[in-house]
Amino acid sequence: QVQLVESGGGLVQPGGSLRLSCAASGVIFSFNAMGWYRQAPGKQRELVARITSGGSTNYADSVKGRFTISRDNAKNTVYLQMNSLKPEDTAVYYCNADGPTAWGWKDSWGQGTQVTVSS
Repeated sequence: QVQLVESGGGLVQPGGSLRLSCAASGVIFSFNAMGWYRQAPGKQRELVARITSGGSTNYADSVKGRFTISRDNAKNTVYLQMNSLKPEDTAVYYCNADGPTAWGWKDSWGQGTQVTVSS
């Protein structure tokens, strides 16, 4: 089955940095678009950053210039480097894979990792 396992979340002070990782299995990784989404308490899940199979990226306006998404197809892993973190970045961050798997086309989600930005 498809598994997306996020890691790297935690508590960080405002202005600090974190790097999230998402290790994927069960997907044909290099052909999947990979994304990071987040959901804060009482709010809807929103796109943070996305990278296509070809390496094109897009970002939410709120994180442009601070966050960078990247992928390592050899390791089946997508990363989110988060710099200059703000309290409003506090949320559960979810990894998403959209594309072919051994079982057909799937839109898959990880279990989420908590990011808390607080002094």
